[in-house]
Amino acid sequence: MPQDRKTELKAALLTILILSIVYIIYAQVTTPRASSLFGHSIGIVGFALMLATETLYSLRKRTTLFRWGRMSQWLAVHIYMGIVGPYMVLLHSAWKFAGLAGITMLLTMIVVASGFIGRYIYTTVHRSLAGAELREEELQAELAELNQTIQQRLAEQPQAVRDAILQLTQSRPLPKKADAGMLFFRFWDNLSYRMELRRIRSMLPPSERATLRELQQLLLKQRAIRMQTMTLGVARGLLGLWHTIHVPLGLALFTAAFLHSLFALYYATLSW
Repeated sequence: MPQDRKTELKAALLTILILSIVYIIYAQVTTPRASSLFGHSIGIVGFALMLATETLYSLRKRTTLFRWGRMSQWLAVHIYMGIVGPYMVLLHSAWKFAGLAGITMLLTMIVVASGFIGRYIYTTVHRSLAGAELREEELQAELAELNQTIQQRLAEQPQAVRDAILQLTQSRPLPKKADAGMLFFRFWDNLSYRMELRRIRSMLPPSERATLRELQQLLLKQRAIRMQTMTLGVARGLLGLWHTIHVPLGLALFTAAFLHSLFALYYATLSW
């Protein structure tokens, strides 16, 4: 069973919900300020999470220092910290974005948005349970096995069901050539394919309708693997381009964040 790639997003959203409730309760007691103990604490923890996000996953990929755990697990933690950390920094700002703090917050938003785009591209590259990227030949072998399974199941079905599958194939063909649009709009393609499948199923008699429903998951998986096979090269190219943009943005963010921390420390303590 493939791992649920949305687990880290659900965990991050739950954490954000809890943090928001704590922040709202705190705001009822006193006016939130970035310079308060609460503001400094949440800012330090948020910045530490962001720093860990920027360094730990890269160290796991590029050095021999961290070899425990699967890459997919490290990526999940990377995404979780990359969402929760910036949100804590946002709470630390007390919704004031002037000067260097404002620039830092803007860069944080850009880097987070870039991270979501990178995650989307990353998940289009088909991966095994161990988190290793599958080669195109392995995808083709997986697709061939799935096609054989579907053909065997179809051979046992009534003619009405086979005709319905043929109608679905003819009405929703995949493009002959993959491009970036096909990659980024796969969600809408999947949604429209499901709707077409539901429409065709509704036209069948009740007995055949139940049979087609059983085949639905196999057909959806078949189309998903076909799209992954076609867009594999496009996804790799976009992922490389994304890295060349995301990494400098991250460096700019942490440069601004370090400067902000130094200035805040100076004006809060050393200048007295």
